[in-house]
Amino acid sequence: MKTRLLLTAIMAFVLSSCEKDFMEPKSISTFDIDYIYSNVDDARNGVNAIYSHFNQDAFRSRLSNNMTGNTDIEHQSGWTSNGDRYQIWDLQANPANRDLQIVWTYAYQAIRDANIAIEGIQNSGNLDASDDTVSRTFNHLIGEAYTLRAYWYSMLIYYFGDVPYITEAPKAGADLNQPKTDRNMILSGVIQDMIDAEEHMMWADQLPYGAEQVNREFTLGMIARLALQRGGYFLTPDLTMQREGDYLDYYQIAKDYTQKLIELKDRQLPRDYRQIFLNQHNSRSPVNSDVLFEIPFGDGQGDVGWNIGITVEGGPTAAHDYGSGNNYMEVTPTYYLSFDSEDRRREVTTGLFKINQEFEQEFVEGPLNISQGKWNRALLDPPPGSSSAKGTGINWPMMRYSDVLLMLAEAENELNGPTAEAQEALKRVRRRAFEPEDWPEKVDQYVGNVSASKESFFEAIVDERAWEFGGEMIRKYELIRWGIYSEKVEETVEELKRLADAAFNGTTNEPIYMYWKTDENGNFMVLNPDQNVVAPPDDTWNQVPFLLALHDDESTYQEWILKDWENYINGPQPGVVRYIFPIPNEAIENSRGVLQNDGYGF
Repeated sequence: MKTRLLLTAIMAFVLSSCEKDFMEPKSISTFDIDYIYSNVDDARNGVNAIYSHFNQDAFRSRLSNNMTGNTDIEHQSGWTSNGDRYQIWDLQANPANRDLQIVWTYAYQAIRDANIAIEGIQNSGNLDASDDTVSRTFNHLIGEAYTLRAYWYSMLIYYFGDVPYITEAPKAGADLNQPKTDRNMILSGVIQDMIDAEEHMMWADQLPYGAEQVNREFTLGMIARLALQRGGYFLTPDLTMQREGDYLDYYQIAKDYTQKLIELKDRQLPRDYRQIFLNQHNSRSPVNSDVLFEIPFGDGQGDVGWNIGITVEGGPTAAHDYGSGNNYMEVTPTYYLSFDSEDRRREVTTGLFKINQEFEQEFVEGPLNISQGKWNRALLDPPPGSSSAKGTGINWPMMRYSDVLLMLAEAENELNGPTAEAQEALKRVRRRAFEPEDWPEKVDQYVGNVSASKESFFEAIVDERAWEFGGEMIRKYELIRWGIYSEKVEETVEELKRLADAAFNGTTNEPIYMYWKTDENGNFMVLNPDQNVVAPPDDTWNQVPFLLALHDDESTYQEWILKDWENYINGPQPGVVRYIFPIPNEAIENSRGVLQNDGYGF
């Protein structure tokens, strides 16, 4: 059921009888901290203040999806405008960029509220309370706070590099203008915080809001995810990609804590891949399943299905009541074609259709507009209204169990090569992607082949993570930590050119045109999703250029192919993606000279 998360009210004793959604709590700074953390109910509300920042644009439309391109999966044409998000897509953002300011501001507000909660809980004496329920609850709450603080620091590091590392609650007279701290010191610190806390946390099935609040399995997964970030590559101010000499220590942490979760709380991946995402539309968050933690957007909250997902053309004149939604991050045709034709994830992940005002499905406008198919506002029940747009209430997944399995496979391979343990973790993910009769070839034989070497197994992990998590907008961070960001997007551009040439010359077996129609029940159908067809069997099929649409008679290739990734390939340092952005002007000015933008070619 869709939670109003724990935070129906931040301070019940100061609110009237109406309930307050947990994503919009009152600031705890106006209340006495000692009182708040003297009892379970008010302490719960204090921790809930950290969650409220997920309902700000900093997360719900920026960090969750809007700022996470361009990659070898998703792309957008940042060069067409000088608007804030376009600057980010084109890697040309300046310190006055409002989107960066929003992310910086709300990240540190969330960190501030986490610090207040941590300090309040530590000083309360309730971590060691004689009442087991009180002690258990407070130990879980501090684990939530540590995990949420770790998330926000992880994002700040990905977008700004070295940043101020603030771990104390604000106090009167304290100097809030802190210098930058080395990103790897921050990551080491927040990883250790979670390691110290996780054993005292509760599993999702022990919590009132299950997978819609931070739980032990998510914290274990976050230890692994941030350990791989800490052990991975990062951009230095002189525009080189480096990793620390102790990186294998962090791969060992990732292995240990994914193993720990699997040993303590293993679960089968649900067979129905589509249902995972249907659940997020329909207020269902099953525990002991694939999704470990998802952001619980309530009614009127969240941008999923508005700026990401299947395009729905709505408005007051529409023949339906589902409103309007678009897709800011299109999926590349190279990604679509990378799937095995039998992989059940492709149809869920990539959307070849849109929904028009007549509530009819029709083919998207060429290969430029393939959408993130996992989310579709037309699946909402009840419909949100013909003029609705933002605020769909669709939850956003933060981590899934398949991620844990693939992190284990990756870490084990890096440490020991493609062992039986690494292979089995990869097989578990692929088994869901294919019908059981295909497992001998698509799972066992495939994994056996890619396990010929450590290098080939790593490449298989890179591919599998693309197929499994496409549209969940984590690819950017993976390409960064692997140190292959520029390499993979350059491969994408070259493959797009190859597809365009082959289609124009008629030398490909892949779909030069696609043929589509809707059946008598209005279901969208594509005749040739994988292969070229010279002509359809009858005139009920509509013809649209697919790979042929990549070609341009004047420039040979469509302009977006030539420009969308240009600064990712030939930026200030060719072959290196300058993914770090400048610290916002407002933060620089407020620091009174402590912070500045130095390095990175700024």
